Amino acid sequence: MEKTPEPITVLVVDDERDIRDASERILTRIGFSVLTASRGDAGLEIIGENPVSIVLLDLKMPGMDGMEVLRHIKSRNGDIIVIVITGCATVETAIEAMKLGAYDFIPEPFEPDQLRIVVNRASEKIRLKRKTEELALERTRTLADLHMGKSRIRTIIESLPDGVVVTDHTGIVVLLNPAFRHLLGIDPGMPPGNPVEAYLPDEDLCSLIREISRGRHIVCDDIPEREFTVSAQKFLLARAQPVLDDDNGCLGAVGNGSDISALRMLDRLKSEFVAKVSHELRSPLSTIHEQLAMVIRNMVNPAPREGRCTLGRAREKTRGLIALIGDLLDLSRIEEGLICNDPKPVHPVDLLTGVTAFLKTAADRKNQELSLTMPGGGIPALVVDPIALESIFGNLISNAINYTQEGGRIDVAVDMAGINIRVRVTDNGFGI
Repeated sequence: MEKTPEPITVLVVDDERDIRDASERILTRIGFSVLTASRGDAGLEIIGENPVSIVLLDLKMPGMDGMEVLRHIKSRNGDIIVIVITGCATVETAIEAMKLGAYDFIPEPFEPDQLRIVVNRASEKIRLKRKTEELALERTRTLADLHMGKSRIRTIIESLPDGVVVTDHTGIVVLLNPAFRHLLGIDPGMPPGNPVEAYLPDEDLCSLIREISRGRHIVCDDIPEREFTVSAQKFLLARAQPVLDDDNGCLGAVGNGSDISALRMLDRLKSEFVAKVSHELRSPLSTIHEQLAMVIRNMVNPAPREGRCTLGRAREKTRGLIALIGDLLDLSRIEEGLICNDPKPVHPVDLLTGVTAFLKTAADRKNQELSLTMPGGGIPALVVDPIALESIFGNLISNAINYTQEGGRIDVAVDMAGINIRVRVTDNGFGI
């Protein structure tokens, strides 16, 4: 049920009794609470003791005049709306009153409708401001209630195994569950109510949560995950998203943190295992590969066709295993961040020329034609890791050679596609 709005109090400050009585009668009938004063100093006393929102102020009064009263009102409470009543208004008087903060004028003598229109307009401004403040307070209170135990959701949040932290629209933490305290090593006695930086050690994550809290990431799909470390052996994965009201207004942010230390340890053990096994297998496989090649070369001619084919297939299989081990080692180096650590200017045409020249021997063994087509214009240099780029080109051309039949054709072409350098490897083989 919507609560009834509080009545707006109007103070009429005028030395003429008829003006005070008429204003009180007109405004009371349309729902305003009206107070009156015959002097400026008496009016200021009433303002100090009552919640006055609108003042109808006569400029010409004995003792303290209206301009002086206006100055005092605005210095004490700038939110009070002052409407000047005067029968001798001039342009200069209006400008001076407006500079001091007057909201509007009512000339004397005035009609009841004039008074109602001006005061209703002022009261509407006050009600809109009150409504805005109530909504802002409600937004803050909604999230603050989580910590104060006024919401059943708090019980659910505190029982979650993952860490949860909730902030309001200013980035102030209003709730953090026990799991979050445990993950971050936060003192159990440390209450909410501080900026998010007081609880999270990662500045990038704090910045992201502040942005979300202020409504800059309403669409959750574009919010990145964030990994950070608490200690040398502790890795956390954090996700954050906005808390929205029914009208899609942002109330704040909720962050979720989980311990991925075991996963990171498993990844490291896997990488170490792959590297170790690969190194242990590569050497004996290379030896077997070379010995098979030597046996095939030294076979007595004419050698049995079946034996030669069997040894040839065994040699191809060992070559495939060696290539697989090379890929595993590359993967291990990539995961350790050891790839592309030495970028330098490289001319793609020169690199492709060297790769195709090296692989032409393999193509000739299968009576294949391997060609390189270069553009008439120049190709700009790239700042890349030359070893990594050479490996990419070598893999593409080697695959084309391996999976193209004898007597086939492999074409390598390099050209410009807009601002990009395009390298195409085509063949007439049966595909990978």
